[in-house]
This record gives sequence, C-alpha cells and structure tokens, in this order.
Amino acid sequence: MSAPEFDAKGVFDDDYLYFFADGLAERSAAEAHLIWHLLDLEPGMEVLDLACGHGRIANRLAERGCRVTGLDATPLFLQRARADADALGVTVDYVQADMRELPWRSRFDRIVNWFTAFGYFDDAANKQVLAQAASALKPGGRLIVELNNYPVLMRGYLPSVVHERNGELVVDQHRLDPLASHSIVTRTVIRGGTMRQTRFFTRLLTFPELRDWLLSAGFLTVRGYGEDGNPLTAEHRRLIAVAEL
Repeated sequence: MSAPEFDAKGVFDDDYLYFFADGLAERSAAEAHLIWHLLDLEPGMEVLDLACGHGRIANRLAERGCRVTGLDATPLFLQRARADADALGVTVDYVQADMRELPWRSRFDRIVNWFTAFGYFDDAANKQVLAQAASALKPGGRLIVELNNYPVLMRGYLPSVVHERNGELVVDQHRLDPLASHSIVTRTVIRGGTMRQTRFFTRLLTFPELRDWLLSAGFLTVRGYGEDGNPLTAEHRRLIAVAEL
C-alpha cells in the first residue's frame, strides 16, 4: 500500500521553527538526560542524531562530551542547529542527507531518533531506515526511537489541534486511516496575514510492531520504556524503544 502525501518542504520550514522550536531549553535538557541514561552513554562515544531537526538533542549530547553527528534532510533546520551549537560553544558535525541512505557503516556507538522522527515513508522505506541504522552502528551498538504511545494516542485522538503564538495559528486536522495505521494531517498555517495548507502523515506503531521491525532489521534485543524511563505501560504518553545489536 502506498503512503499518502508528505509535503516535507511545506511542513519543515520557517513556520515550524516559529511555532514549535522556541522555549524548549528545559525540556531538551531533560530529554537529553533521559537519553543518556537509557543508552548508557559516556563522554567520547560516537553518537548519530538521526533526523536531528534543529539540533536541540544533538547539541545537548555534545555538551555532555559525546562526539555527535546530526543528520537531517532540511537545510533550514541544519542552519538553526549550527547556530545554536555555536551559541552553546559545542561542536556537532551536521550533515544534510536522507535517513534512508546513510553514508556510514559500523561507525557509531549509539543512534538517537527522537520526537516522532520516524514513520514518514511507506512501510518498506521505514524498515529501510531501521536497517540503515543497524548498519551504521558498531557491534553492540544501540538505537533509541521515541514515538507516540499508541494506546494513549488512540484514546485521546482528536479531529483537530490548534497551536497559537502571538495571535498566529497552526491548525492540524487529523484523519485516521486504520487500514494503513496512518494519522493523516492537513495543516493550515495562518501567519503574517496569509494562510497556507500542507499535508503530511505519520505511521502509528504499537510497541510489538516496532519491536518486530527492529528485530527484522538485525537488532538482537528491544526494550520498551515510557517518557519517565520506566518500563512501558498503556498509560505512558510516549513510547521509547531501545534496540541493541
């Protein structure tokens, strides 16, 4: 089954940064701390932030002493990530590339894929992302993937969500496709006196489904956690999978 439309250029743009990228310092520090704990990170480890966005996690792992590479397909996000790294006084190697075709083999100790940065393609390509991540890790390496937790998302699935900043709006209208397990979103942005629309989707995954995909990609063990770092339950808002080679 083919995936619905995903207008990446229309979604990941200056409007995204305006509405969603500011005021996250405390949250980013807390999430970096959780990642550090769940991945047993140590200073000097080679870490890839896969689909790093504007660098809020990558830069904080670099602050803690990791040698970090950040990969993203969006030049504007990478520009913001580099500027923030400079402001923090850290060094991160930011690379523009497609997460389906990684240019490394057996290089990294750990790979981070955070904040629903997975599930943007059809199932074959999504599985390819996981296989590429496995290939880019050293033996014994670990991958962490963070997504919406399916039971909680379904119990509170809303037909629309509104984000507001300074009187300007993002309105996301949601439609669930249960045959493909896609949440399809029509996003309307009202900013600067203009209105525009774009469409995107995310693949919704239960933990068992994601676990099986990771095992098929070559990982040997997969553990599930919630946003508090405790074993995953049906009450956690976020699903965190830690897979090890």
